[in-house]
Amino acid sequence: MRFHTKLMLMMGALLVCVIALLGISFEQMLDGALRKEIGTRALNTAKTIARMPEIKQAFSEPDPARLINPLMETIRLDTGAAFITVGNRQGIRYSHPDPEQIGKPMVGGDNEAVFAGHSIISETVGSLGPGLRGKTPIRDDLGNVIGVVSVGYLLEDIQETIELYRNRIIAIGAGILFLGMVGTLLLARNVKEAIFGLEPAQIGRMYQENQAVLSSIREGIVAVNTDGQITLANPTALELLGQTDSLERATEGEHATLVRSLRLKEVMETARAEFDQETFVGGKALVVNRVPILDKERRVMGAVASFRDRSELFRVTEELSRTKEYAEALRSQTHEYSNKLHLISALIQLESYQEAIELISAETNVHVKGAHLIMRNVPDPLIGGLLLGKVNQANERKISMVIEPESQLPVLPPTVDRTLLIVILGNLIDNAMEAVCDSQAHAREISVFLGQLGEWLIVEVEDRGPGIPEDHAELVFDRGFSTKKEHDHGYGLYLVKEAVEQLHGTVTHTGNPQGGTVFTVTIPMEEYSPAEQEGASR
Repeated sequence: MRFHTKLMLMMGALLVCVIALLGISFEQMLDGALRKEIGTRALNTAKTIARMPEIKQAFSEPDPARLINPLMETIRLDTGAAFITVGNRQGIRYSHPDPEQIGKPMVGGDNEAVFAGHSIISETVGSLGPGLRGKTPIRDDLGNVIGVVSVGYLLEDIQETIELYRNRIIAIGAGILFLGMVGTLLLARNVKEAIFGLEPAQIGRMYQENQAVLSSIREGIVAVNTDGQITLANPTALELLGQTDSLERATEGEHATLVRSLRLKEVMETARAEFDQETFVGGKALVVNRVPILDKERRVMGAVASFRDRSELFRVTEELSRTKEYAEALRSQTHEYSNKLHLISALIQLESYQEAIELISAETNVHVKGAHLIMRNVPDPLIGGLLLGKVNQANERKISMVIEPESQLPVLPPTVDRTLLIVILGNLIDNAMEAVCDSQAHAREISVFLGQLGEWLIVEVEDRGPGIPEDHAELVFDRGFSTKKEHDHGYGLYLVKEAVEQLHGTVTHTGNPQGGTVFTVTIPMEEYSPAEQEGASR
């Protein structure tokens, strides 16, 4: 059954139940009110008749009925009562709408209390049928009870009045039900349009899918409404924004700060999307895409921001750049070795065999010596591959890169993440290459040392570049700081610092007396307990 059909049936059933309940309650209250009002009226009429002097005088006549009955019929017609009966102390009637009942005993069995001097309202069956009657005693001048006055209304007449109101209630209820069904139909249509014709099961499934998608996206997603309140934030957004709890529980001031930092208010005001904009939130550089949320009438309902850490994008860009450099190095190396092969071929054709052998041996010794050193002293294939690649890259750039013979990389414990160590080594060596290439007055030399000192892993990268000025000594590890004018610089040493901190180590730099800079990284090799790792990460 479709949702809007189910909604109409549920609302219709609810309206029917409510109207029926109200109708029954109203009828019961009306019945009680009518009985009370008619009983009170009957008793008051009876009391008025009992005080009439004519009635008291008639009791002293030989034939009281001759005087009392005409008078009671006149009063009965004026008051609309079903009957007015006057009886003596023995309960014999002196008046009755049916003349044949005059002189006969009163029926109903409710005169005892009246003869005892009490006025009552009773409901019993009389000669005319079930009725509601008010009874009061007739007293003589001395206060003695000499008779009884009974004024009654038939229950049948009361029921006719109730039925009249019941019909009106039914008519009104039918009208309300009709209006309610029309309103329910309009509500169902509006709800259907608001949820784009989807069924509740479909909405539930889409919500689960949406949550799964948001959790799987490696970009932070934040959505806000027109009031600036954050309505959605995925786990990546919480991580990038440094939040440990749901943003929906944040204070109004925290919401306003984040919305202002992400510049979502401007997007809602202009209704224009912005892409790949850099901003800083909580000390982190983020690349943000901002898109307004529009309804069918193109009115702004809110805004969505998706963002990633600028350093992550830089890592990707850096890897791509390294891949391009590696390809260029391979092309250059291919060209260089092609020239050497032509030279060897020419020497062989000229029968200069000794010179050809010496050239081949020289080239072989240069590369094999470096490769053997790395393979012997750096058993880790990833670190060794990185160093060998950097050596080849340095050769292509006419830089002398030396792996210190004393280098000895130990077996790394699980606490030392090799990918982070690769980030550290790669960026330090790249930074050293750029330093020696930018200086024409210094030797194009780099040396790398890896070793273990006690429980510490030591990494040193030394260059013969111009060195670091004193006024820049505290800034080189800051995000985005660079002395170069080109774009996308100033992230290498920042990434080194981040990686070192994740490994619970330290990184320092000192000047080289012979010119250049020495970067030293120390990383602990001991095992960390989970509690210590959590505390260190904070």
